[in-house]
Amino acid sequence: MKKAVVLIACLFTVLTYGQETKQIPQVNVSGEGKVKVTPDQVLILATVETKGNNSKEVKKQNDEQMESVLKLVKSMNLAPADYKTKRVSLNPQYDYEKKKNNYNATQTIEILLRDLSKYDALMEGLVDQGINRIDNVTFQSSKLAQYQSDARKLAMKDAKTKAEDYVSVLGQKITSAILIADNSQNYYPQPVYMAMKGAMGAQSDASPRETMAVGEIEIVANVSVSFKLE
Repeated sequence: MKKAVVLIACLFTVLTYGQETKQIPQVNVSGEGKVKVTPDQVLILATVETKGNNSKEVKKQNDEQMESVLKLVKSMNLAPADYKTKRVSLNPQYDYEKKKNNYNATQTIEILLRDLSKYDALMEGLVDQGINRIDNVTFQSSKLAQYQSDARKLAMKDAKTKAEDYVSVLGQKITSAILIADNSQNYYPQPVYMAMKGAMGAQSDASPRETMAVGEIEIVANVSVSFKLE
């Protein structure tokens, strides 16, 4: 009797496990949504770098140049929240030939320019006031969240269309989504720029400068979706 009870219990366990592990008929697809927009703002990362053999003089020169840069930025009526210091450093660099320390001071400022018509004037002004390194220039959209939402919806529609195409050949239909995975990554193209004062000064001051080709940025969403079949 005891053996019969154990056998029934084992059989019930096997049947239950079989029901739990029963696979749901499904189709797995990926979808992509793209939204192309003209950027309306730009993020600039620029650095003042000075070198010398006296740490105090190097730091003083670096501070003076950055002070001039900040005055320029303020004169262009940018909101205080749209520019900030990102990094400050003063590092010794040992010269093995002369057997003494040199010093390298840097200050990096991040500027969000919401009016692209001021781009050329700002870039030239930055170099004139002491910026000698442009680390990054990134075009953006102020309506990024809205466009990302649009791209995600397009990606889901693309995935649904693909799934319907696949199962229509089999005479089946898709029902609810079992799993949705977001595989999106943000990307902004970067323009070619000149950061050297000498290169900018080579052009005649009488002719208007236009160094920026904005073009379009592409906001892309990628999803993986599993649809249940009926």
